[in-house]
Amino acid sequence: MFAAAVLGSLVVGALLGVVARQTEAGWLTDLLDQIGTIFTTLLQIAVIPLVFTAIVVGINSLRGLGGGRTAARLGGKTVLWFAITSFIASLIGIAIGRIFNPGAGGLGGVAATAKNADKAAKSVDHWGSWDAFVKGLLPENFVKAFSDGETLQVLFLALVIGAAAYSLGDKAKPFVDFTTSVFEIIQRYLGWIVRLAPIGIIGLIGAAVSNYGDALFRPLFSTTLAVYVGCLLVLFVVYPILLQFVAKVSPLKFFAKAGTAIQFAFASQSSAATLPLTRQSAVNLGVQPAYAAFATPLGSATKMDGCAAVFPAIAAIFVANLAGVSLNFWQYVGIVVVAVVGALATAGTTGWLTAFTLTTSFIGLDAKQVALGLALIYSVNPIMDMMRTATNVAGQIVVPTIVARSEGLLDDEVLNAPTDNPLHTDDGSTARHTEPAPA
Repeated sequence: MFAAAVLGSLVVGALLGVVARQTEAGWLTDLLDQIGTIFTTLLQIAVIPLVFTAIVVGINSLRGLGGGRTAARLGGKTVLWFAITSFIASLIGIAIGRIFNPGAGGLGGVAATAKNADKAAKSVDHWGSWDAFVKGLLPENFVKAFSDGETLQVLFLALVIGAAAYSLGDKAKPFVDFTTSVFEIIQRYLGWIVRLAPIGIIGLIGAAVSNYGDALFRPLFSTTLAVYVGCLLVLFVVYPILLQFVAKVSPLKFFAKAGTAIQFAFASQSSAATLPLTRQSAVNLGVQPAYAAFATPLGSATKMDGCAAVFPAIAAIFVANLAGVSLNFWQYVGIVVVAVVGALATAGTTGWLTAFTLTTSFIGLDAKQVALGLALIYSVNPIMDMMRTATNVAGQIVVPTIVARSEGLLDDEVLNAPTDNPLHTDDGSTARHTEPAPA
């Protein structure tokens, strides 16, 4: 039902967008834009507190799986597999970029809108260097990181505070219990917002079609198609191979149990907002709830094969082609390096943007050409971001499944059990609950 509602909303939104554009009905465009903005805002309200509470709760949930060495080993394996899959995804992005060769021959005189050009210039100035990334990692103070919505800084604080609480044991139990309660409240809130996704999609897609039509989509079609093909290869070839031969999990069973999370990620374009569904999907696949509570929040901020591996590789080739520059071997190596070691930089809703600017600056592309490419990409970004985010979330479920199997933390009885309602979010005490959560 949810998949049908999502697909139906995509069609309805596109049709309404076409109607608004063809009839020049400004009121309809404004209405669609308002609906999409409200839905996005409702999701983003929860992102910062969700990231903080999920990481703190996740770190402390590892206590039930053993001592500090066990926690460190699980964390190390998780990060290692994040890097391995990012490496593979970036290679696929480069290969697809070379095949499609987006931006070759220019764009036929099509120019970016003034609004997007201005936004791109500011984005490159703000995100376009590793120096800015490192400086932005440490918050000036605890409150400012939250009030400014600095996801990366909040992630850093959550890791430090979560580790401190873990080391204190029973002394920190009241704090951990309170944080857990807040986390559960946020999950319930997001569970309600999930049910509004079809309405939000109508607004998001309708506004994009009405505002841009195909004036910029046609010249950028090869770039968009390349991103989709690259992500689909990762999603339906790389992940199934790893699941089948490393995790010993049927890919069909994986997609049956993780499908709702992937669909919602596609619709919402937000890994963080999808986190409760991501975590529950991992649990439904038999991953020990305590480990799932740690790995999926970490993955939602740092594991982005679509945004930080496939897309930057293709986008870098696109920008290079616009500039008439042929990338050399070492520049391609640089793209892979950023994908593997720069995943942390993709934390938050600007993940694709940060990955794009860091990659292009790392391999030495001209800032003005990067801004031009970014301005053009902005016009079709909502379409690209759907596929990127769906790939991100799938990877955030695949890696914990692989690690859980290697650590003996994958329950085959739960894996093979049917899941009646994938929208249900478990409380972490068991993986066998399948009854619908009360509204």
